[in-house]
Amino acid sequence: MTFLENYEPLLKAFWYVALPVSIFFALQTIATFIGLGDAETDADTDGGDTGDMPFELFTLRNLINFLLGFSWTGISLYDKFENKNILIGVAILVGIIFVALFFIIIKQILKLSENNSFKIEDTLLKTADVYLTIPENKSGKGKVQISVKGSFHELDAMTTDNEKILSGNVVKVIAVENNILIVEKL
Repeated sequence: MTFLENYEPLLKAFWYVALPVSIFFALQTIATFIGLGDAETDADTDGGDTGDMPFELFTLRNLINFLLGFSWTGISLYDKFENKNILIGVAILVGIIFVALFFIIIKQILKLSENNSFKIEDTLLKTADVYLTIPENKSGKGKVQISVKGSFHELDAMTTDNEKILSGNVVKVIAVENNILIVEKL
C-alpha cells in the first residue's frame, strides 16, 4: 500500500478501513450467494410476525455495512469538505444509512418467505358474496366468493337457515365442514 504514503492521516485512515472491509464484504456476499452464508442474516425468523421483527443492532454484518458506508463516503468526499469534523459526521451518517438500508432490504426479503398458502379454516368469521344460490337447510350446495389473504376464492357453501340465500347477498362464514363453508345471511 505504498500509494497511501503521501496521503494525509485522516484520508489514510479512511483507506485503511475501506480496503479490508470491502474485501470482507465481497467475500461475505459471495459466500451468501453460493449458499455458505447465513441466509437468515441477523433477523429472528422463527415464524413470528415479520411486521415488528426484532433485529440485532450490534452484529458483524452491521459493523461491516456501517464501515463500508463510513469509509467510502470519507474517501469520496474528502476533497469536498474543508472542515474534516463535518466530513466525519457525514461519513457516520452515511454509515448509519447503510445499516438502515440493510434492515429494510432484509425485511422485504423475509416477506418472501411468509407462508400465504390457502387454508379453508382462514375463512371462518369472514364475509363472502353469494355467487350461486345456496339452498335452505343443507339441502344442497351453492357457491360463494371470499377474499382470504388478498386473493379471491370460489368455494362451496351451505346454510342451516330455513330460507335459501340468493346470488348477490352477503353472508358470514360460521363453520367449515368437509371443505364446505357453513354460512348465514347478514
